[in-house]
Amino acid sequence: MTPALPVGCVIAVLGARGTGKSELANALAARLLQRGIAAELVTDPAPRSPTYRQQAEAAFEQTNRIAEAARRGVVIADSTALAAAVDADMRFGETALYDHALAAHRSHAITLLMALDLLPTDGTAPDALAQAEKADALLRAALARAGSPYAVIHGRGPERLASAWNAINARAEDAGVSSSSGRTASGERAWFWPCDKCSDPACEHRLFRDLIARRP
Repeated sequence: MTPALPVGCVIAVLGARGTGKSELANALAARLLQRGIAAELVTDPAPRSPTYRQQAEAAFEQTNRIAEAARRGVVIADSTALAAAVDADMRFGETALYDHALAAHRSHAITLLMALDLLPTDGTAPDALAQAEKADALLRAALARAGSPYAVIHGRGPERLASAWNAINARAEDAGVSSSSGRTASGERAWFWPCDKCSDPACEHRLFRDLIARRP
């Protein structure tokens, strides 16, 4: 079954490191394109070991990139500003990015959260597992604060892709959406996507300057 996804629909793929997030995001984008849906993959711009400033810049850049891509079609976001906020919280104990991240994430139609079932549980990598569990808990807490429902994706390889595909179809069915109008049969708006101001450079730069200015 192919979901009816309107232009501007953002599918956010989130998860701790080592949970197969990027692999799944790539697979979803490829499948949507195969099914004739104009889809664009937006990857995480953050460096692997960023400073706090780089983390903040990456959060705002990712929001802008998602907003721009949403003007052209369906977006598969391999990470969002919310993931950057969680990472900044874990690395630096900084929570200032959450305000922007939560506001941005509320515009995303579908959130897929990777389960931790791909991580080793035999004691060979206890630190990695502990970090993943902490990141997972922070992501779930942030999504709850945003009021954003999410589907937890389990399985390996094709099973993980099938789980994600089923979750997307279920959301599309719940919305009762028409791919051409983005509205339900009753005329109500079924999906949410970034507002016109989300990619306003002046707005984003001002927010970023204010954020950095609050740093001691």
